[in-house]
Amino acid sequence: MDKVVKSDAEWRVQLSPEEFHVLRQAGTERPFTGEYVDTKTEGVYSCRACGAELFRSDTKFDSHCGWPSFYEPSKSEAVTLIEDRSLGMTRVEVRCAACDSHLGHVFHGEGYGTPTDDRYCINSVSLRMEPTG
Repeated sequence: MDKVVKSDAEWRVQLSPEEFHVLRQAGTERPFTGEYVDTKTEGVYSCRACGAELFRSDTKFDSHCGWPSFYEPSKSEAVTLIEDRSLGMTRVEVRCAACDSHLGHVFHGEGYGTPTDDRYCINSVSLRMEPTG
């Protein structure tokens, strides 16, 4: 996989202020406000910053948490997982493996009944969905 490396100035030109805040500064969009929270359309979800494929609609599920949820990435190497100790808790941050953009967090063992028992809780603003159907 080719790595995408850009300066903050280059990212600021390419991304909207909200996209830059979430993708490059590890921010979070408000719950239940993202364009893909309730989307049921068949398609491929790619990184909004670099276009790398991240998730597919067949792994998306309703978690009712306020952000799009997936039980696994489309390829194991599509994302990188990093321990996140911000906000006084330990979580696992999910980043795009190609450009190192912040996508959200992954949680395990919550009992959603998915094949992996994982919930990749991803900001809509980090994604771009291309319908396949």
